[in-house]
Amino acid sequence: MESKLVWTPHQEEGFQLGHIVDLGAETFTVQPLAKGTKPLQAVIDRVFPAEEFAKDVDDNCSLLYLNEATLLNNLRMRFKKKIIYTYVANILLSVNPYELYKNLYTIETMRSYQGVSLGLKPPHVFAIADKAYREMRGYRASQAIIVSGESGAGKTEATKYILRYLTELYGGSSSHIEERIVQANPLLESFGNAKTMRNNNSSRFGKFVEVHFNEKCHIVGGHISHYLLEKSRVVSQWNEERNYHVFYRLLAGAPGSLKKTLGLDKSPKNGFSYLNPASLKCPGVDDTTDFKNLVQSMKSVGLSDKEQEDIFRLVSAVLWMGNITFEEDSSGKQTISKVDKHGQEALTYTANLLQLAPEDLHTSLTSRVMTTTRGGAMGTIYQLPLKKEQAAYARDALAKTLYTRLFDKLVERVNTCFPFETSHNYIGVLDIAGFEYFQVNSFEQFCINYCNEKLQQFFNRRVLKDEQELYRREMLSFTDVEFTDNQDCIDLIEASPTGIISLLDEQCKLPQASDVNFTDRVQKVHSTHFRLLVPRKSKLIAHRNLRDEEGLIIRHFAGAVCYSTKGFIDKNNDALHDSLEQLMLESKDTMIRGLVADNVDKKVTGKLVFISIGGNFRRQLGKLMDKLYSTGSSFIRCIKPNSYMKPGEFQGGSILSQLQCAGMVSVLELMQGGYPSRANFNDLYNMYKGLLPPKLQRLQPRLFCEALFRALGMLPSDYAFGMSKVFFKPGKFALFDQIMHSDPDNLNQLIAKVEHWLIRKRWKKLIFGAISVLKLAKKIQFRNEHAVIIQKWVRMFLAVRKHRPRYLGIKKIGLLRRQLEQMSGIVGNLKENKDKFSAEIEGIQIAIVAAIQAIRDTPNLGRTMIEQKYKELQSMAEGKLGELLEQEVRQKEKEEAERLRKIQEEMELDRKRREAEEASRLAEEEEREKRKQEEERERVLRQELEDRRRLEEAERKKMEESMAAEMAKLSLLEAEEDAIRRQQEEQERMDYELACRIAEVEATTTSGGDVIETQNIAMESRLARKTLKRGANMKAKQQASSAKKIDLRKWKYAELRDTINTSCEIELLNACREEFHRRLRVYNAWKMKNKRRDDAGGRDANETQRVPQDIMQIAEQSGKAGGPPPLPQRTVSIIEDQKQRYFKIPFIRPSDQSKKGYRKKGWWLAHFDGQWIARQMELHPDKQAILLVAGVDDLEMCELSLDETRLAQKPGAEVLEKDFETVWMKYGGKSYTRPIQRAKDAATN
Repeated sequence: MESKLVWTPHQEEGFQLGHIVDLGAETFTVQPLAKGTKPLQAVIDRVFPAEEFAKDVDDNCSLLYLNEATLLNNLRMRFKKKIIYTYVANILLSVNPYELYKNLYTIETMRSYQGVSLGLKPPHVFAIADKAYREMRGYRASQAIIVSGESGAGKTEATKYILRYLTELYGGSSSHIEERIVQANPLLESFGNAKTMRNNNSSRFGKFVEVHFNEKCHIVGGHISHYLLEKSRVVSQWNEERNYHVFYRLLAGAPGSLKKTLGLDKSPKNGFSYLNPASLKCPGVDDTTDFKNLVQSMKSVGLSDKEQEDIFRLVSAVLWMGNITFEEDSSGKQTISKVDKHGQEALTYTANLLQLAPEDLHTSLTSRVMTTTRGGAMGTIYQLPLKKEQAAYARDALAKTLYTRLFDKLVERVNTCFPFETSHNYIGVLDIAGFEYFQVNSFEQFCINYCNEKLQQFFNRRVLKDEQELYRREMLSFTDVEFTDNQDCIDLIEASPTGIISLLDEQCKLPQASDVNFTDRVQKVHSTHFRLLVPRKSKLIAHRNLRDEEGLIIRHFAGAVCYSTKGFIDKNNDALHDSLEQLMLESKDTMIRGLVADNVDKKVTGKLVFISIGGNFRRQLGKLMDKLYSTGSSFIRCIKPNSYMKPGEFQGGSILSQLQCAGMVSVLELMQGGYPSRANFNDLYNMYKGLLPPKLQRLQPRLFCEALFRALGMLPSDYAFGMSKVFFKPGKFALFDQIMHSDPDNLNQLIAKVEHWLIRKRWKKLIFGAISVLKLAKKIQFRNEHAVIIQKWVRMFLAVRKHRPRYLGIKKIGLLRRQLEQMSGIVGNLKENKDKFSAEIEGIQIAIVAAIQAIRDTPNLGRTMIEQKYKELQSMAEGKLGELLEQEVRQKEKEEAERLRKIQEEMELDRKRREAEEASRLAEEEEREKRKQEEERERVLRQELEDRRRLEEAERKKMEESMAAEMAKLSLLEAEEDAIRRQQEEQERMDYELACRIAEVEATTTSGGDVIETQNIAMESRLARKTLKRGANMKAKQQASSAKKIDLRKWKYAELRDTINTSCEIELLNACREEFHRRLRVYNAWKMKNKRRDDAGGRDANETQRVPQDIMQIAEQSGKAGGPPPLPQRTVSIIEDQKQRYFKIPFIRPSDQSKKGYRKKGWWLAHFDGQWIARQMELHPDKQAILLVAGVDDLEMCELSLDETRLAQKPGAEVLEKDFETVWMKYGGKSYTRPIQRAKDAATN
């Protein structure tokens, strides 16, 4: 096998480096380079070629091989060098290092990226921020930077650095707005961020930060939109997680006086219930220092000391509220709830902090007011006691509501600290919780992942779909890239009225709403939906333990997530019952009254009003997506390197899954032939015309661009002209921009080059014009010469038409001389009056001569006069001829009397002879008629046969067309099924990888049998997909092979080769040869698909071409059309006498190109032993001859069968054996012995 390095899939590392050691039926066997490792089998389309040299690049599009394995390896090498940023075209990949790097985010680093085109400096988040600013300024259009990734991937930090870059470098000089935008972050993080199992500073809300600019592109203000704060975290957290930062910072950093005021100087005996006691401390987090930063942030956004104290008082009230506990009181007629003795202290503190009476708070928590709306007692108010569980639920609902409304108020207050009157454009930075998956997932994860589905769809459409549509509109050539559209998953969640959110809202409005009924309803409505599964179909044991009515599995773009629907009904309702809202309105604290009053609407007293969290989030998300679609976009994909948040650790398998989910593989496929940078002709013209002299500024924009690129020496492959834009390959626009903004001397040289190119272009136009003028002159001369010829023929025609009656008259009169000659002969035979008749004939002769002379001398003599003279002369001649004839008759009557008698006798004999001939003729005529009738009958019969043949031909064509249409329909159906199967297979793979990651992070034990079964199913699905994509010829061969007793699927490549060279068994030999060449065909197709991207023009396509291009094209076309009929099953006698055929055709490589185009520079000779090639030879005048022999050089030889090459039907291609052998021996080839003969000889010896 070849020694070429390849990447093979590996569960933990993502990919491992190795060599291909065997070509299986549907897999490659790869031997990893690591010592002591066993060979691995991998499906063919999951094996990728590796780079020859270990070298990292800034832009993954610069790699020689563009695939997910080289992308992952490039990230790995750069991460080891502590380089966390990498480009994929214009998309930035950011790997979270979990540590700070020196000088990476300094002000000097910021300034180094200011105004610099993307690609001129190493990848950085600052480069993306500056790109967004330059595009906003250049295109006068708002921009959005979408920062996405999993929780813990570093999205929040990236957002902060983007905002810091924009405010530091492009802030206004007379305002501190830019400082406030940055300093608002600690406040929002304190109230909206928390420690999770996967991130110590996880954003538990989404925010879209808009930085607004004026007409001079200076910052004038900002605005923050927030989405879906995780309310449930206020009252409960998972193990190893914490509540929101503000609670811990307040407890750790507040001064003693403030703690005493808030009742925090003495914590409860068992701690605060709303704080997880196991996670009060977080490694690497200093809550005391962070509290100081929080206070400073509050001051920077304009919060006074009194407002800060009110905020902290409400936070403390929420803390104490969690310690209010209840017990059941059965002393009365019915069981009611009341605050137990352990909760009395907390009740008092909470009431005091909320500035309420403790008795009123106790009553509102343990009872609910209802008002009748029907009947005679309408309007009567009832106070209904609550059970212990209901009271606890009311307590938690109040705590969550107060905290979330406080957070809303803080965001509003932050927005008021950087107001703006007018804004021309803005740059928005989206930071929202990344895709989340835990062992137990609830409503919060459902909403977060729903948002990520929408963002992934936006990425697919903006980067993949819209990009390809733009290429089509601009008439650029490119290869279509397929990607999985997740619209079906989004519809499953948000569609009305059958989407999950709509069904949840519908269930919430029912009097007896329950999570079980909601789950059951969703599963019934979407029982056949591909994206929805029941928990028992999960790949994790923990999820399979859930009952079907307790959970849902949604197959997201990143993999299947199992949601526990317990609590969905409660978490989707944002309403409090009236007792608690009315109580808050009675608070003496104006801030608390304001929080509640803003959300009180007109409603029936005592009636629980349903406010849908999911519905509101759906509407907010819709507005956000409208904003994103209306702006230009830049993408930052944040990558989480490991699940332990440890510096320096790179988990390849997890990172690969993130890259696949982020759509980076599809982006790589598009960028192979794509143009990530583009500019309108007019925009490019306006951008650089100020750098050029006036005479160059007068050029048309398209000609201007063309002149610049030619002058810069840019290759045509570096850019492409569309209908309205110029497009650049990755990195080429940055090079162009660097040259344009270089030093003046270089710019002067550039201008000189442009002028030189324009002079040459104009000179070529002048030369072309001169040549055109010369051609026109010759054309005029040609026309003049032929005009003379036409004139000559016209004049001749007019002369002929004028004199034609005269010379025709002369001609007719001249014919009368023949009669005179006849009369002279008669006169010569007369015996009487001979002189008299001679004189009369002489007179007529004179009259004829005179008439001819008169016609010649009279030009205007008409046709009538000529005809009259002719008739007169004719009458004279005929009269005189009559007289002569009478005289002659009388003279001869006597002489003829005797002769007449003899003639009479001869005539009688002649009559008898004619009668005999006539009889004979009639007999022949009758025979001829019979033959004619027989021929007519035969003609009619032939016509009938021809009509029948034509009818059969028409029916056959009709049948063929019908079969072709049916085959086309089947092919289309198969293609659709194949696309669905590929999508399902890819989803299965992502579900499996995500389950493995959950099991790894949560330390959950998975069932090994299930994992193996899933892998086998995925592999079988992939193999089925490959079989489906093959043509009719391959299917027929597979069916024929399956019908045989010999199963070669498990045979190794070397075993097939050895059997071909040593076996004497004909049937086995034939089966091995077919399977051997089938594997070669698959391997060569893999190499072609994964060819290098050389700057020199595709080395693989030129130097490793195995067969002339036209032969490969014929084979590909026949494969698409179903191919030739399957090869017949050969018998022993046929195989033993298989023909040895030899062919010679021109061999033209794409590299064999001169200025005049392609030219034939070599020959390709092939020797086929039956259907398969035995020897192959290439002859090029400028290279050494290449001689290849089957069994030794199979990987470099033609893998097609003789029928597939169609060489036998190519005129003049086949040559004699002696001609081939002569050339073969001339270049040092050895004599050939057939494999079957070699085996027989070996067996004999």
